[in-house]
Amino acid sequence: MHRLLLAVAATALVLSACSSNDKPSADARTLHFWHFYSEPGQKAALKALVADFERTHSCTVELTELSWNDGKQKLQAAFNSGTPPDVVELGSDWIAQFSSAGVLMQLPSDSAGIAGFVPYSVAPGMWNSRVYAYPWTLDTRVLYANTDILAQCGVKLPITTMDELLAACRKVQDKGRQGFAANGADAHRLYKKILPFIWTLGGDVVDAQGNATLDAPVVQRAIAMYADLARTGFVETQRQLDASFIQGKVAFWISGQWILKKLRNNPSVHYQTMLMPGVNGQPGISFAGGEYLAVPNGSSRKQLARDFVRWMTDGTNAIRFCTKVDEAGFPADARFFDNKALTADADRAMFSQQLGHARMTPVHPQWLEIEAELERMVEEKLLESDK
Repeated sequence: MHRLLLAVAATALVLSACSSNDKPSADARTLHFWHFYSEPGQKAALKALVADFERTHSCTVELTELSWNDGKQKLQAAFNSGTPPDVVELGSDWIAQFSSAGVLMQLPSDSAGIAGFVPYSVAPGMWNSRVYAYPWTLDTRVLYANTDILAQCGVKLPITTMDELLAACRKVQDKGRQGFAANGADAHRLYKKILPFIWTLGGDVVDAQGNATLDAPVVQRAIAMYADLARTGFVETQRQLDASFIQGKVAFWISGQWILKKLRNNPSVHYQTMLMPGVNGQPGISFAGGEYLAVPNGSSRKQLARDFVRWMTDGTNAIRFCTKVDEAGFPADARFFDNKALTADADRAMFSQQLGHARMTPVHPQWLEIEAELERMVEEKLLESDK
């Protein structure tokens, strides 16, 4: 049933994309760019960057903000109505659904196209060996530790293995404190926390033929390990757990760069960032997310839109945005992946190092269905842990 619904949605997108190309352009030098950076500091940095493109290309770029809560639905509605923007920002795990539906313009894949990007960032922008989106920025998650709680409970750092992490969390719990913060029911976020456990243990959720492997023993072991960690602390949404760690209520929490500023503004909480723990002498593998830029087929300004995508994803420009917006992460342009303008900060250097041991979600048109089922399985296991 889910596959049928997705196929119907994809067909609708293809049909609307075919009809929109016949519409004349009202202004050949005005681009419409839909993006997800809506906070004041983010908007200011983006506007400053876009202003340079406007000057050098004698054009106007109109910015429209989307939210992660309903942005995808708004994009689908725009495609279905034949009124998509000229350039869209897409999350790395969304692109396959749009590119497989035929609504995105194919982009160059030669040396002037994808050759300069971090290798693992390229695949999410491809479908059937063709490129439909360029990676703009990359980021990952690391392990945060409250050093005060750990010192009070007799836990020594660093933590380098999954076994050490579980032992440390249990020791904290035995001292009457909260060991590990675990995401519970939190759509589109929980899977980002369980995938690193699956990958670190050597598993995956999709095989080489594109079949879901959620019943594989290694997947079940990873979910059980996550539930064991959850028993030492508490289960909440990511937003609530970010707040709990910032308030000094839990020893360990896996999160991104977006909490660094608030942590540094709370001098009563002392923390340390660490790489994801591994197994069998191998490093832990974290989740890598990315923001991608694509040109809808319905754009009547395709060349200018393509120039904008190429300009924005060039590391020379992307790093200007990343240095102003911590949560943007790092340029996907490999020349700037570990640039000192970002890695001079010890915490950001840890994120850069973790990106060297990170993966992205599988490129699959039914990924959102696989994601939902994986999250359901984890939620069920966590509920068992509460009994």
